Amino acid sequence: TNFDSIMLRHLRASAPRAIGASSSGTSTGIKSYTFTFARSIRSSTNFAAIQAREAAGLRYPIANPRPFSSEVSDDNDDVTPDEDAPLPPPRRKTESLQRDIILESLPVTFADISRANVAIRAGVKRTPCIKSYFLSELLGANIFLKAEFQQFTGSFKERGARNAILTLLREMGEEKLRETGVIAASAGNHALALAYHGKDLGVPVTVVMPTVAPLAKVDKCRKFGAKIIIYGAHIGEAKEYAETLIASEGLEYINGYDDPPIIAGAGTIGIEIIEDVPCVDAVVVPVGGAGLIAGVSCAVKTLKPDVKVYGVEPEFAASYIAATNAGKPVPTKITPTLADGLAVPMVGPHAFEVARHYVDECVTCTEKEVSLAILRLIENEKMVVEGGGATGLAALLPGAKLDRPELKGKNIVVPLCGGNIDTTVLGRVLERGLAADDRMKNFVATVSDRPGGIARLTTLLGDHGASIKDMYHERKCTLFDKCSFNRPHGRCSFKKTFRRCKTGAFLHSNIDHVHVKVVVELQGKDHAQKNRKGTDRTWICPCLG
Repeated sequence: TNFDSIMLRHLRASAPRAIGASSSGTSTGIKSYTFTFARSIRSSTNFAAIQAREAAGLRYPIANPRPFSSEVSDDNDDVTPDEDAPLPPPRRKTESLQRDIILESLPVTFADISRANVAIRAGVKRTPCIKSYFLSELLGANIFLKAEFQQFTGSFKERGARNAILTLLREMGEEKLRETGVIAASAGNHALALAYHGKDLGVPVTVVMPTVAPLAKVDKCRKFGAKIIIYGAHIGEAKEYAETLIASEGLEYINGYDDPPIIAGAGTIGIEIIEDVPCVDAVVVPVGGAGLIAGVSCAVKTLKPDVKVYGVEPEFAASYIAATNAGKPVPTKITPTLADGLAVPMVGPHAFEVARHYVDECVTCTEKEVSLAILRLIENEKMVVEGGGATGLAALLPGAKLDRPELKGKNIVVPLCGGNIDTTVLGRVLERGLAADDRMKNFVATVSDRPGGIARLTTLLGDHGASIKDMYHERKCTLFDKCSFNRPHGRCSFKKTFRRCKTGAFLHSNIDHVHVKVVVELQGKDHAQKNRKGTDRTWICPCLG
């Protein structure tokens, strides 16, 4: 019959394994499933409704079919329940339906992310998700690294930038958009991604960059053919200036973390995570303007709702946590941080509206943890990642906010979302990481001012296996690293007090001694303690560093 043909089509869609089985051993199960499914359809709706939905092209005939029960006959539908009987508890299906309605009304849905995943596939690299043996041993969990820094421009921003341009081309028409162009305010990764994909798609790009933008990124944007405007002391001022050009020059503004197509493009990372690591238990995502975590959490939670999604932002730029506490995006004071790509004073309203429905928790990480994370990635994985891209791993390090018992032994995916770090900054960050790891220390020692005094100190350090990285010989002031002795009248400003300097050349006792500041390279905390004990007689300060 016509009903049977409709039912079989939907059985193939909802239970392909059962219908597709051709062996004789599964025929009983197929018949049982077919009978149960048909009984459920007949008991929950009528044949005319099924035909109407089929004519409309809908895949499934019923949104929420009532489960069939052999204990209740169809004739009991008209029975009026006893008024004195207690009401049954509310069904979870009703709550789930209400939640689905809320999620479908958000600025970005999983359908948007799925469309973006198809649209950008030809122009964006699918990055690998690699398990790290060394980091897994260190953290006591199975750590998978999503290498988004391997994109052509060095960050995940390519996904959203390409999707945003393709969306505008579709909505405005190719001729109009290619005649006017797009504009954005960015200090780095978003500007690079937009300039590159704008050139690839034939769309003119204008980028307003603050004066603090790295010169290397500015030069790269110019090489991609983008029009560069340097304006403002920070990204906020650059954005305000960019908005003034929208009306005057007819440009389309693309927000780097809050436009829905940007969020949807970033969410394609979540789809790839579930495909590459189906057994994932948790995803730890860096948070700046919240566009990345909004898209990733939406995709991951839709495909696998039991996965935990954690956000991590630098403690000097905790704008998402401030928004969570206030219930809406609020301005936050920003302090310069190693994770400069995440230093956003206020999260995007669209991104926050999506993220707050999916993200389980957001924590902060310290500058020390960020520098250690960069060091661990370089040494163990040979991966060069910028500060913002390493914050997810930073929160998982021993002693950090996500170093928790419930995450031990779990499968954790960490997106490394960017690798655009200046070489000069990288050198300073590595030194900070070595110092945080107790592998580089500095101290002030008192040695004899006679010939051979410093030689005896270097011999002593060599006997204990310490490698001298730097040495500074100062006769004027012991506190030379905190002292402004060269100011008029020889005054010392140590501890914010002005007093006559009574050290070094002005010290009237121990005239045959001098102070030396030394920077040494060590092998770790135990080695540092061994050196301190062995050379304790020469320390000026009771502690290293």
